[in-house]
Amino acid sequence: MQPDRDTILTALSAIPDPSGEGTLVDRDRVRALSVTNGAVRFVLEMPVELARQGEPTRAAAEAAVRALDGVDAASVILTAHAEPGAAPAAPPSLKVGRHPTPQAGPQKLAGINRIIAIASGKGGVGKSTVSSNLAVALAREGKRVGLLDADVYGPSQPRMLGVNARPGTTDGQTIIPLRAHGVTVMSIGFMLEEDQAVVWRGPMLMGALQQFLNQVAWGELDVLLVDLPPGTGDVQLTLAQKAELTGALVVSTPQDIALLDARKALDMFRKTKTPVLGMIENMSTFICPKCGEATDIFGHGGAKAEAARLDLPFLGEVPLDMAIRLAGDGGAPIVASDPDSAQAQAFTAIARRLIEGGMV
Repeated sequence: MQPDRDTILTALSAIPDPSGEGTLVDRDRVRALSVTNGAVRFVLEMPVELARQGEPTRAAAEAAVRALDGVDAASVILTAHAEPGAAPAAPPSLKVGRHPTPQAGPQKLAGINRIIAIASGKGGVGKSTVSSNLAVALAREGKRVGLLDADVYGPSQPRMLGVNARPGTTDGQTIIPLRAHGVTVMSIGFMLEEDQAVVWRGPMLMGALQQFLNQVAWGELDVLLVDLPPGTGDVQLTLAQKAELTGALVVSTPQDIALLDARKALDMFRKTKTPVLGMIENMSTFICPKCGEATDIFGHGGAKAEAARLDLPFLGEVPLDMAIRLAGDGGAPIVASDPDSAQAQAFTAIARRLIEGGMV
């Protein structure tokens, strides 16, 4: 019988990391692990300076896996990535953005247990902020989390997660995603200069999303969060048609104009037969840092009332707070930079509700 993931990782945990600190497993070097008919494949991802001297480690990892009972073949690929803050390398030698390929209905992605879309009816409600913080919060709760930045025209996750490296590729087809704050992440922003625009028509947009779903080596994940662009257009429809979605979370601010657009997002998911797992109210209340007075700048409770009206779970509210904005602009979501703060605990509470409700 072929070994499972835990057996393989146990074998790899005996191999020292070339940095001299910990093991390959301790240092989270193992990516895209798969076991198929006795053949084990995975990627060892290291910073450039370690990868240059990493061949003995790669060979040792391959030998350790080959020695396991039930393993008929082992393939280990060594890839390099730049550390955060390093100068970007050349993009991988593959074309992203093409017409979508035919597919017979939504498909389950190998190794990914659940896929949850995070959506809003309009821009500016903090959906990407919620996505990044929720991803980090779930990872801190012990979940294996991926985050796909599907806002191709306005990718913000590279800045919010503090990653400016380029993803690698093993064969010109497979994209090796990056890691930040315990989350596996992919964004078109990793392949562009920060101020470079994506000027694509709908079919290229749809094709790029299909590539990010199927050509990225996501590995084994408990959940893949998909940060959708605002609205109800090509990306949303493509995601529902190409991937088996577990469900969607809808983010809104409390005011009526945002809720009007949130209802359109809810209707879109109804029409695509995607379950809505709950609503989140962002920018809910502002607490003055000087006097402590609470001010409902955008109102309060609108999303909660809407969830009650539609008999949907209300997952929680996030305050309007400068610390959350500064953390995202600085490349470390508040859940990562100050996990014990009241602001971070708002996201952690939502993550725990998803886990306790069996949604993740």
